[in-house]
This record gives sequence, C-alpha cells and structure tokens, in this order.
Amino acid sequence: MGDKKADLAGPGISTYPEVDKVLPGDYRSLLDVKETQKAITAVKRYIEDGLCKELNLFRVEVPLIVDKTSGLNDDLDRDGSRTPVDFPAGLGISPRIQAQVVQAATKWKRPALKQFNCGVHEGIITDMRAVRKDYFLDHDHSSYVDQWDWERVITAEDRNLDYLKDTVKRLYKVIKGAETMVMKEFPKLKDPRFPELPEELKFLHAEEILEIYPDLPRKQRETKIVSEKYPAIFIIGIGSVLKDGYPHEMRAADYDDWVTPTKQWTGKDTFGLNGDILVWNPVTKRRHELTSMGIRVTKETLVKQLELSGQMHFLERPYHQMIMKDEIPLSIGGGIGQSRTVMLLLRKAHLGEVSVTIWPKDLKDICVKKNIHVLE
Repeated sequence: MGDKKADLAGPGISTYPEVDKVLPGDYRSLLDVKETQKAITAVKRYIEDGLCKELNLFRVEVPLIVDKTSGLNDDLDRDGSRTPVDFPAGLGISPRIQAQVVQAATKWKRPALKQFNCGVHEGIITDMRAVRKDYFLDHDHSSYVDQWDWERVITAEDRNLDYLKDTVKRLYKVIKGAETMVMKEFPKLKDPRFPELPEELKFLHAEEILEIYPDLPRKQRETKIVSEKYPAIFIIGIGSVLKDGYPHEMRAADYDDWVTPTKQWTGKDTFGLNGDILVWNPVTKRRHELTSMGIRVTKETLVKQLELSGQMHFLERPYHQMIMKDEIPLSIGGGIGQSRTVMLLLRKAHLGEVSVTIWPKDLKDICVKKNIHVLE
C-alpha cells in the first residue's frame, strides 16, 4: 500500500536535490518583475471583490498575534508537529501576556462573526498574514503565509454536502474569473504550453479517490487524479479515517467537521463536510493546492473529533467553550492561499516570485540556476 503513514507527515519534498529535480529546467517567466507586481495587484483585487460578491462577505481586520491561552490559534493538524511562534508581550506587565503569532485565523473568524454582527448567510473576509515555522521550504511551501481567510454564518439546515458544493462552486467561479481577467489584461500569459483552468471542477470524496488508486499514498493519488483525469477537483472528507485505515490527511479537530456521515448524499460509507481544491499546475507539473475549507463543527461533532484525536483537554479553552455553550454561530469557512493562487494564475514556478520572505541559500542557488527570480 506504500508508506502512507509517512505520507501524512507533510510536504512531499524533503531535500533540496529533490526540489532541484522538480523545478522546470527550461523556465522563463512570462511577465517581468514590474509586470508581475501589477498583475498581482489586479488578481488580488479581483478575487477579494469577487468573493465578497459571491459569498456575501465584507472585509474586516484580522490579528497577527493572539493570546496563547485563548485557544484561537490554528493547530494546522492534530499530531502536534507544527507549533506556533511564542513570545512574551507587554513591557512592564507582570505577568507578561503569553502571545503567539497566528498560523492561520481559522478559529478567530468564527467568534468574529458574532463580534461583527453577521446575520445568516452573511460573512467576513480577511487579508490574513501568518508564520508557519515548521514547514520544509520548497517551491510552494513558505514560512510566510498569506491567505484570504473567510467565514460565513449558516443554519443547521445548511450543514450538508449540497450546500458545501454550492459554496465551493461560487468560490471556484471567482478564481476562474480572475484567470480570465488577468490574461486579458496581460496577454503574455496566454501560452499554449499552459492550459487554462477548466470551467468547472470535479467533486470527489477522498474515499472515491482511494478506490481509484488503492495502492498509492495520498499525495501520489492526488497527483494522478489531477494530472490524468480531472485538472481541477474538490476532495471531500479530509480528516476522517478511510477504508485503508488512514485519513486522507490529518486535520485539526476543532474547526472543520470531518466526522458527520454523508452516506445519504454519496450512497457510500463516507464522512466529512469539508475538503480541498486541488488543480494541476502546468508549469511545475505537480498537484497545486489552492484552498482548504469546510462546514464547521457543532458542539457534538467537536466533542467526537476531540475524542478521536485525544485532545479532550482542549474543551477547557475559551474558544471551545464558546462552541459548547452555543455562544457563536454555525458557520462555513476556509482559507485561500493568496501567493499560491497568484503563482498559478501568473504561470510562476516558485512562490518566491510573487511573495517576499526568507529562503535557504541552497534553494536560492537552485532558483538562480533555473532562471527563477526570487524576490528579496
């Protein structure tokens, strides 16, 4: 069955000789550095405005730093391998505030719906910046993260796969529209080597993909499905254990719902009201993740997921107590990688071409050799 447990640990590239092999050897950016910056601005404005329109969102300010004791930081997974940056804050205060740099604003957004008085089917969007220090830094993983983190109030009746799919379609429509717009504004991006995104994406449950490729680990299954069958897909049900005994990928237990049975919609023994959009990247010739999103936990599914992950002590935290006491609304939400999306739409080979952050010397040397201009 392959080393599936190892496959769940993180990015598939773990050494820079491997990165050297992955990055294209005949690369030439279609836009120069000035054109790239102008195109980035155009894409970001289009997507933010489009998401506000399609999902009935409005823009709000978002924290870079949260109190460690609040439980509002994103755990990213449930094995404890990716920890946030911690530091004491407040000169002259005793005791000092236990502060953390956010890894994502996933948990902050749901209480924020109440703070900003959002009604049913109304929501918020943020220009979220974060630090994830425990990533291996390659062509599409960075310690610096920029996302459109969004959240929307829903009803109990909305907690189903049809509502999830409708929301995903609206979101994908905006990304596809951004591609059409930027190619019109910057005609150099039209290149026969790099096909455009399909008009519609394919919905598949993680269990269905396992059935198609039972002998492959998760990342290889994803690569096969987007390279050979569907160049844009939404994988449903990420986090629950599949028939092979492993989850498609580990997911934190306290925001997305990955335990709710969905057999009534799929006709199979499937679980989960969440998922990821993956597309085929014709420049890097690899799978390319754009967003993770999902319908959020209820107090019942929160308890079940914390039990399964051995994290019942989280229930003592303020964020979790708000869910248990019905003090914050039911919601759906997600995070769309800004640099990831821009990298794809501008036909770039590396995140460093569209965002400014730190990279190891070995990686920068590879990029120079490959004619990839990494921003400083």
